[in-house]
Amino acid sequence: MKNLFKTLFVLIAFGFSFTSNAQTSNNKNSVLWEVSGNGLKKPSYLFGTIHMICGKDFVMWPKATEAFAKTSKLALEINMADPIEMATAQQMAMGKEPLSKTLTPKQKADIETVLQKNGVGTLAQLDSYTLETVMSLLFMKSFGCPDLKFYEMEFISKANESNKPVMGLEKVAEQLEFLNQSFSDDEMIAYLQQIDANMCTEMVKQYISQDVDGLYQMMIEKDSMSTNTQKILLDNRNAKWVKIMPEMMQKESVFFAFGAAHLAGENGVINLLKQAGYSLKPIMN
Repeated sequence: MKNLFKTLFVLIAFGFSFTSNAQTSNNKNSVLWEVSGNGLKKPSYLFGTIHMICGKDFVMWPKATEAFAKTSKLALEINMADPIEMATAQQMAMGKEPLSKTLTPKQKADIETVLQKNGVGTLAQLDSYTLETVMSLLFMKSFGCPDLKFYEMEFISKANESNKPVMGLEKVAEQLEFLNQSFSDDEMIAYLQQIDANMCTEMVKQYISQDVDGLYQMMIEKDSMSTNTQKILLDNRNAKWVKIMPEMMQKESVFFAFGAAHLAGENGVINLLKQAGYSLKPIMN
């Protein structure tokens, strides 16, 4: 269960279809970007993460370690180093009512089929969880390895070693509320039916190649993400972050680590910071 609560945060970044072909890339392939200019005394850095990955595929690029060492603070989507936030995540993994009481007979049958197909359990065993928690369990199972690693936890460990403070760009409750606003139960169940090993394999392939544009295009595939969902889960959150990041960067050099899909796109963090007057430079291998 401990790992489950760590992986709840996969729900927001990378929980979508990977069936589309990436469009022509406008950004160079890099998960690490330097932010400078616009009055900053020291550069800050953006690092795009994949929230969970098998140990055999985990890569901590030297460029990321070097950039992290230059900064004074770690900023994640959520402060997973905060015990209060983690306790909230555990609490919100449980539904207000059992799924068996809130879902229709067809919805329950569909979930039962998905769970049995993936060997995750039965609806009766997971009845007290939310659909979002069921999604996390399906992703964990689909990666097919016993040694899942989490970039956020790796950076928290590095922050602890160097006595760097950790903060979150938003709260657990906020993040899960965004998800709740974005999908109806039918839409969520339809998505659960798509989760499999192939999806996870393609996601990891794109991430290791550092193709942030490709990851973004996969995420906004129209069959899985409506315009409204994209606005809630990506665009609005990106805009909110970019409003609070300048003050943080003005005070000190910050290492921002969040889902890689938030980097790219017209309304991605890279472009929004450029529009705000900052210089963004990809840090290549």
